[in-house]
Amino acid sequence: MQSRLQSMFEALINILVGFSINMLLNFSVFPLFGWHISLSQNLALGGVYTVVSIVRSYCLRRIFNRVHAVQKHHENDVHLGIGA
Repeated sequence: MQSRLQSMFEALINILVGFSINMLLNFSVFPLFGWHISLSQNLALGGVYTVVSIVRSYCLRRIFNRVHAVQKHHENDVHLGIGA
């Protein structure tokens, strides 16, 4: 199991890698569609995408944690002979 510090480090690295990939893809792919953006526009888009990604990841984590907790609760009930 990860410590809180390890989890924070993983999350920060994930954000940094995602932001970097986004920047490179925007500068590589957009011109293929005839779109040309400045560095400041690319940074702004990256910021928006990063916020959306953080919110998405957080929500999915909470959903999966809840599903896991419900499953664990059900397993405990079955082991105690409470549930079917």
